[in-house]
Amino acid sequence: MNGIVELYQKTKEEEKNRFQNSLTSQLQVKEKKNQSSYDDTWLTKMEGTLRYLDNILRNPNRFIVNEEEIVKIELARRITVDSIKHLSRNTNLIQDYNQKTGEVKPSKILNINKEESFNTYENRFIYTLINNMKLYIERKKKEEIVDNQFQSQKNLAYQGKGKFKKETVEISVQLSGKIDSGKQKNQENSISSRITKLEEGIRDLCSSDVYKNIQKLHVAPVISPIKKTNLILKNVNFQYALDLWNYMQMNMEPSTKSDRINKEYEDKGTLKELMDQSFLLNCLIMNTLEKETVTEEEKEQLQKEVASQSIQQLMSLGKISLDEIVKLIGDEYVKVKYKKVLDTSEIERTYKKAISNYMEKIEHLKVMKHEDREKDNQ
Repeated sequence: MNGIVELYQKTKEEEKNRFQNSLTSQLQVKEKKNQSSYDDTWLTKMEGTLRYLDNILRNPNRFIVNEEEIVKIELARRITVDSIKHLSRNTNLIQDYNQKTGEVKPSKILNINKEESFNTYENRFIYTLINNMKLYIERKKKEEIVDNQFQSQKNLAYQGKGKFKKETVEISVQLSGKIDSGKQKNQENSISSRITKLEEGIRDLCSSDVYKNIQKLHVAPVISPIKKTNLILKNVNFQYALDLWNYMQMNMEPSTKSDRINKEYEDKGTLKELMDQSFLLNCLIMNTLEKETVTEEEKEQLQKEVASQSIQQLMSLGKISLDEIVKLIGDEYVKVKYKKVLDTSEIERTYKKAISNYMEKIEHLKVMKHEDREKDNQ
């Protein structure tokens, strides 16, 4: 990355501007996105409220109902003070009266039956809530249940043509990116399996005595707004039931949500400007192929940069005069030049020695061949 930055910074602004002025380019963009999600808040809230409804049905609110009925005296189960008071007000029910003994024999008498009843407003509220839960679940089951997932696909097609120095350069770039992420399906914790467990819990609530008793009475369902009785306001179990009631009343929209984007357009803004700059960087990289032949102008510029950096390093060491700088540079120049001469002389000696050894071997081979010929002639 540093090499790219350095390459860009070293390029003259004039060359960059000439390239930008000659550039003609086009950028085509394609975007596709598909995001699906399922809001299971309703399911979580119902699951959490089940145990509080169970607490209410296990310890239901009840009251005593007095059923008054005038029956024949032989059918009366229990004679109470209220029965005597009623008889004293209704003397026509007296069949016989003995003045001597004061004995009263009624033909009929008021019979009072006392029974416990679950038909309270609070119990009807819970009964209606359970029925609403069943209807709410049935409506949710008709919706398409999807796992949370996100899919994205991007495509860039860039075409460019321009002039860099003396060359006409062209570029064609195709870029594509893809994302496909989603939750792994877990059968035990899937929405469908959770709904099945929830329905089992609701069936258990419906099997309670309180629910069955109110169901037999065919009472009218409770409607909003719910009466704020002391029991509903102060009992924790009823507070959770009321919270679920309000949630279902206010959240009727589908839980499955899908957002889809499908766009295809020609970009002429920031994205295209970045691609144009990338094109210039590619030209600079390609231009490095010509750096093997350095011009005199570039050599001179390089010498100036090296000299400038050397002097800056010397000045950073502390105060130093111009004479001292000249002396230091002069001494180093003599050393390097002398070393270079020595290095050149050493190479020359080595080369000459190798040539001499080669010539001696050639002469020796010639003598050996001459002696062999003389022996053959003899």
